[in-house]
Amino acid sequence: MRILIAEDDAIIADGLSRSLRQAGYAVDWAANGLDADSALMTTGYDLLILDLGLPKLAGLEVLKRVRARNAQLPVLILTALDGTGDRVKGLDLGADDYMTKPFELAELEARVRALTRRSAGTTPTIQCGTLTYDQVGRVALIDGQPLDLSAREVGLLEVLLTRMGRLVSKDQLVDQLCGWGEEVSHNAIEVYVHRLRKKLEAGGVRITTVRGLGYCLERPAAE
Repeated sequence: MRILIAEDDAIIADGLSRSLRQAGYAVDWAANGLDADSALMTTGYDLLILDLGLPKLAGLEVLKRVRARNAQLPVLILTALDGTGDRVKGLDLGADDYMTKPFELAELEARVRALTRRSAGTTPTIQCGTLTYDQVGRVALIDGQPLDLSAREVGLLEVLLTRMGRLVSKDQLVDQLCGWGEEVSHNAIEVYVHRLRKKLEAGGVRITTVRGLGYCLERPAAE
């Protein structure tokens, strides 16, 4: 999943980006409102984390433009403005959640998981044969036993599971797994898929390769 952080504080943005990337998300950062608005018009995101005190274009104006174009994109306001009036205004303009600074990373990550899960319209758990994936904890089990997956493998598995039975191209995987400035080649995607496939095959869960086109996590015959 791909997240845009619109935040003018470079230290906060860097910390957020690192934390979310370690959790397996693709993360982009815009340091002002105009750049955020431009990115939102050209790139498909699964979540916007929005500061209200942005330079060049205020956060509330970014939010208004987002809602004029896209009624579905989840928006989490993250701001130092903690007055009741600020909260009400942000929520009334279409934000889905509101957090104030300072904040705990663990709580923010939990809210991110809740918002992305809700927007996808999925249940907290996805089942694929012997594989169970908990979207809240981002934990995968085979026959009840946890899989040791890297953050990139978790992100890859999540993309394939949410598109189970459908072909996913390498370009789509790069777009979903990588943020701006991350150099991830198609060869690297092949390596990630190979590693994940080896970890899933013991449980009979198969990732098939359609040469030249992409990958598909096979839907079990009984489903």
